Amino acid sequence: MEQIVAYIVVGFIAQMIDGALGMSYGVTATSFLLTLGMPPVAASASVHAAEVVTTGFSGLAHSRFGNVDGHLVKRLVVPGVIGAVSGAYILASVPGEIIKPFVAAYLLVMGLVILLKALRRVVQVEVRTRLVPLGLIGGFLDAVGGGGWGPIVTSTLVARGNNPRFTIGSVNFAEFFVALSASVTFVLTIGLSYWHSIVGLAIGGAIAAPIAAYTCKRAPTKVLMLLVGVLIIGLSIRTLSQVLR
Repeated sequence: MEQIVAYIVVGFIAQMIDGALGMSYGVTATSFLLTLGMPPVAASASVHAAEVVTTGFSGLAHSRFGNVDGHLVKRLVVPGVIGAVSGAYILASVPGEIIKPFVAAYLLVMGLVILLKALRRVVQVEVRTRLVPLGLIGGFLDAVGGGGWGPIVTSTLVARGNNPRFTIGSVNFAEFFVALSASVTFVLTIGLSYWHSIVGLAIGGAIAAPIAAYTCKRAPTKVLMLLVGVLIIGLSIRTLSQVLR
């Protein structure tokens, strides 16, 4: 019972960050499971199974609060699903650790770009180009690394000048389909175990989802950009330091 409660707390915290800032549920939850000794492929499978529930609640909450751009969602979902299925299939036989430092270096640059834009006068543009490759790469890295859809997709769109509120809401909404496709692929390739972790993470995330979506709606654009930039830089430095050690 105590272990289930711990998973619920982790799921709640992870979803509060993810729902408000558009990233980090997978990274936070996967990191926690790995510290408990769970194999990387099982950790990624468990987190994606829980995310089917949490992203469903999160997407609905963001939609209800008017944070979702339908055009952006449509352009991200299909390539995101294709990338997630490919990544989940590859992870079943190939370790994803090899590409981690390259992803971390890319995200570090994106985090710095976001911070620089946040500290200047915010000039927003509606990003409509290069969404297909972005969704493909985001979905693939998400499945391989147990998290990465939000950091890759959200950070890139915000760095390019897209409205942070609609970026976060739309990326969270599209993530449901990415998590579902990755989870189905894991079930078909390796199956699912560790049900106590899946249930706990799902419950905690479902509770946090509407609170986080409302926070995203109310927070000022510049504040969201600063928080996203700081979070991305922190996660990137943490990953790079782990790789170097």
